[in-house]
Amino acid sequence: MIDNTVYQNPLNTRYASREMQENFGDEKRFRLWRKLWIALAEAEMELGLPITQAQIDEMKAHVQDIDYARAQEYEKKFRHDVMAHVHAFGDAAPSAASIIHLGATSCYVDCNSELIIMRDGLDIILKKLVNVMDKLRTFALKYKDMPTLGFTHLQPAQLTTVGKRATLWLQDLMLDYENLTNLIAHFRLRGVKGTTGTQASFLDLFDGDREKVKELERRVVRKMGYEKVYGVTGQTYPRKFDYNVLCVLSQIAQSAYKFSNDIRILQNMKEIEEPFERSQIGSSAMAYKRNPMRCERMGSLARYMLSLPVNSAVTASTQWFERTLDDSANRRIVNAQAFLTVDAILNIYMNVTDGLVVYDKVIAKHIAAELPFMATENIMMECVKAGGNRQELHEKIRVLSMEAGRNVKQEGRENNLIDLIRADDVFRAVHDRLDEILDARKFIGRAPQQVEEFIAQEIDPILDAHRALLGEKGEVNV
Repeated sequence: MIDNTVYQNPLNTRYASREMQENFGDEKRFRLWRKLWIALAEAEMELGLPITQAQIDEMKAHVQDIDYARAQEYEKKFRHDVMAHVHAFGDAAPSAASIIHLGATSCYVDCNSELIIMRDGLDIILKKLVNVMDKLRTFALKYKDMPTLGFTHLQPAQLTTVGKRATLWLQDLMLDYENLTNLIAHFRLRGVKGTTGTQASFLDLFDGDREKVKELERRVVRKMGYEKVYGVTGQTYPRKFDYNVLCVLSQIAQSAYKFSNDIRILQNMKEIEEPFERSQIGSSAMAYKRNPMRCERMGSLARYMLSLPVNSAVTASTQWFERTLDDSANRRIVNAQAFLTVDAILNIYMNVTDGLVVYDKVIAKHIAAELPFMATENIMMECVKAGGNRQELHEKIRVLSMEAGRNVKQEGRENNLIDLIRADDVFRAVHDRLDEILDARKFIGRAPQQVEEFIAQEIDPILDAHRALLGEKGEVNV
């Protein structure tokens, strides 16, 4: 039950998935802290420190049962969240209380757990991203050869196809995928570095044995399921990593924003609509309306996401020497909300691409209104081939085009250029071929082949590599 007397973050109550919320939840964070303490103690024992297996076993027995009330009491007393949980863990595993957090600084658990949480969050984003790509792939292939008006400057231009346009959205996501997977490939933990990154406390624990200190870090990182660590750190891992993560998330949001705006315009033109449920209400006053609320929400959330990397850049820029704590409160908010926001955006993106409605007759009507102008050069050239005078034909088409333009713009009537051409003897050589010349499929160039080639060469290898992740549905609950 939501407590409606206090502010609730809408990313939790309305937009983001339960999966992503749990990934950034305190339960996961504090269990990771305990696992990190166990990994540290276990590695220290293996390398000769006086820690017993019984102590390790008792710690392992209490990874899950965190007494949050006790931890909160300790935090009130100590004003320090990590030490509060050290003491709460010690109460649960009293035989190990004296060796929990041995040689470590708070950032050992803070930074490593935050990195693991973000790494897991990137996996959730990757799963949803490839599912959007899969749905757009299906859409692009289905409509690869359906002609539609292309637009430059938001003015009618040469024809393209509905499927070819979808590959533009798909290619944006492909570029995001490349950046995301590159980020994942270079992921590192902070490791076991000590208070200012020098590992001095661990060198003392191992009586100056540098090789044991290096081996300690290797073992701890492997016990947590990772291999790579930052070669050097201050007290924290480099905050530039947060900025890199948020930039990749921002790029995904940019792609979604572009798609959502295109669909909103197409819905205004009545060519393509986002899903609209049987009982959905578009407007509280105008009952007939079918507002593109999903795409509007995508754009709204994307706009917020686009603002976040700047915040992270400032944090990375203002870390004094080995660290300063003014990053902490900020990062608790920004990093989690960035992931929750993009998670919500991709949920909607999946939902919309799973149910796009294409109105082919409206698309054909819009083509018919513009194609006569686009076909004038083809008509003129065919008449020249039949012996006509190119300059005379050009002037006649110019005059008739202006007359048809006035008919459309000033009189509000249909484009009658073809009727004018049919009625003019100058064009009699093509009168019986006008329907053939005006076949919209002759104006789409290699668009269908481009769709097939792009998907086969660029998209299918990505989807094949992540076949086990496909089949997700995007839920839009409110």
